[in-house]
Amino acid sequence: MALIQTLATLRARAAQCDNLIANAHKADAAGVPLFPLLDRQQITVAAFLNLFVAWEGFLEDTLIELMSGNPTISGAFPVRYVSPPTIESARLLVIGVHRYFDYANHENVRRMVGMYFERGYPFEPHLSSINSDLADLRTMRNASAHITSTTQAALEGLAQRLLTTPHPGIDLYSLLTSVDPRSTTGNTIFAESREKLLAAAQLIANG
Repeated sequence: MALIQTLATLRARAAQCDNLIANAHKADAAGVPLFPLLDRQQITVAAFLNLFVAWEGFLEDTLIELMSGNPTISGAFPVRYVSPPTIESARLLVIGVHRYFDYANHENVRRMVGMYFERGYPFEPHLSSINSDLADLRTMRNASAHITSTTQAALEGLAQRLLTTPHPGIDLYSLLTSVDPRSTTGNTIFAESREKLLAAAQLIANG
């Protein structure tokens, strides 16, 4: 799959996540939500997870394409330190001796691209520029997968940092749908995260 298609796939999946959230929050003519709160919460969290998985898929597909010697969208050929003979060989090289490679671990992703490509190009410096955002996304992903005292404390700490005030007991839905104080356009935290991922993906794919 050429990188232009890989990028288009991510954008389409992100748009579908937006549609899920928008549809979940529709209301009738009287302003009454069509879905109960629990449904809105679950659909929004599921959409967030879908976005996270789409980003992981983009990283994997882009890494495999470039490891296999294919160019970026701009036509650049990154200097490779590996030359797997097939796509499947490239996938196995990424996995190594493990059962799978965790693309949610952004630090490991950055280390890998630094080992496989000169200066980590074209993934770097773009992954580094959103390093803290990727860490925040992983915190939210962990909170969506299982609620424990540890994940809840991490989520509350993230909420306090992003929203600038303590939010004890906050859930992931409430955080995702809160207006992001860092946004210049009034985006929610979900929308702001999506925009940062798409911007970074475009820079990486373009090369």
